Amino acid sequence: MVRLIMEGGIMERCMSDRSFYKKFFSIYIALVLQNVVTLSVNLADNMMLGAYSETALAGVAAVNQIQFVYQQIIMALGDGLVIFGSQYWGRGQTEPLKKIAASAMHAALMTAVILFILVSVFPDRAVGVFTTDRHIIGEGVKYLEVIRFTYLFFAVTQLLLATLRSVETVKIAFQLSILTFFVNCGINYILIFGNFGAPRLGVEGAAAGTLTARVIESGALILYIYTSSKKKSNLTERADMLRRLELRFRDYLQFDRTLAKDYYKIVSPMVLVQGLWGLNTALQTVILGHMTSAAIAANSASSTLFLMVKSTATGAASAASVIIGKTVGSGDIPKVKEYSVRLQRVFVVIGILSGIFLFFLRIPVLGLYDLRPETKEMADSFLIILSIVCVGMSYQMPTNVGIIRGAGNALFVVKVDLISIWLIVLPLSFVMAFVVKASPAAVVCCLNADQIFKCVPAFLMSHYGNWIRKLTRE
Repeated sequence: MVRLIMEGGIMERCMSDRSFYKKFFSIYIALVLQNVVTLSVNLADNMMLGAYSETALAGVAAVNQIQFVYQQIIMALGDGLVIFGSQYWGRGQTEPLKKIAASAMHAALMTAVILFILVSVFPDRAVGVFTTDRHIIGEGVKYLEVIRFTYLFFAVTQLLLATLRSVETVKIAFQLSILTFFVNCGINYILIFGNFGAPRLGVEGAAAGTLTARVIESGALILYIYTSSKKKSNLTERADMLRRLELRFRDYLQFDRTLAKDYYKIVSPMVLVQGLWGLNTALQTVILGHMTSAAIAANSASSTLFLMVKSTATGAASAASVIIGKTVGSGDIPKVKEYSVRLQRVFVVIGILSGIFLFFLRIPVLGLYDLRPETKEMADSFLIILSIVCVGMSYQMPTNVGIIRGAGNALFVVKVDLISIWLIVLPLSFVMAFVVKASPAAVVCCLNADQIFKCVPAFLMSHYGNWIRKLTRE
């Protein structure tokens, strides 16, 4: 009898393990593929623009730093929505989820409008922050004149996707990224170089491709949500989730003061730290762009590939946040801690594999760029450093952002990021670049050092700290 009980317990545990890993990897793979395809668009843009003109590539890279800071803020608003939404989803409550989604959308649209006005009024100053080269600034301004119209569409798409992610619906994000890839790359190929009788527009052609892709992406997502919510029979599991959510346009016209206050209380520090992290990344371009003329192009080539491999870490963080948040919402705290341990083992394996992959992938990818030999050599040295950084990042980011922040403790992650980036990384990098006059490779090491030492607080808090917060209202 004891033996049967033990065997039954083992079988139950195995089934539980299988269910957990199936759930995690089903979300994880879809999110990673979405990020990879999305970043493949950027990589293709960079290669096309690099072949068109290195000055054009540098100008677009400068503008993309503005875009990156904006995207970090929008993604922080979406992540805050997922933290709250997944907990309410774990409780089976959709009405509070929709009200929080409305508050998040309002904040995102306001951010988009403010940035649009700023870059419209001060385009030269916006690009001039990142480089002093007038030719690069000129190319950047031409790109900015078109790309600014994507801000609104990007905000709508990301907040809708965050709402769907809260209810474990992620495959549509990958499908949209595939659509965006073909639309963007196709238009870029035609308009950058003037193929098939089209005008040769250079950076303006690249911007037109991105804008068209963003518009189509938003329209397709809205249509998907509308049609899925209408279905009443022969429902797939995902369609049934969307039908139960019953997301409508009118839901975004409501405002619940109490739930909005709850949301902004959690998301405000997240927006601050994500915005500062985006600013930190932009300042990397400022630092490298003021060191040598080749550094900004080398950083653009290397960072695009690094961001693609980084998708393995960001996908793990997003998937973990959904699973942990839903489990916290269900009230099963012992299971939350058990999931945390399992996930961290997965993160370590992901980190090692990602670092190895980036190290070997750098050679064939850089071979596709039409860059000067010294620029390509510098990009290669950057990628060797980043392949090591990738290992630490793939553990600390999903642990801090996916597990600790996903469980409701956003303030801990804010403190860690503020201390590591603004009190250690940036001051050290400025000193190395402009006082010590170190090489660009040494400066890149300093700029990414936090990805290694943040592993320590992530491990200590997740194993010994108080990091689980129940955010839902009764």
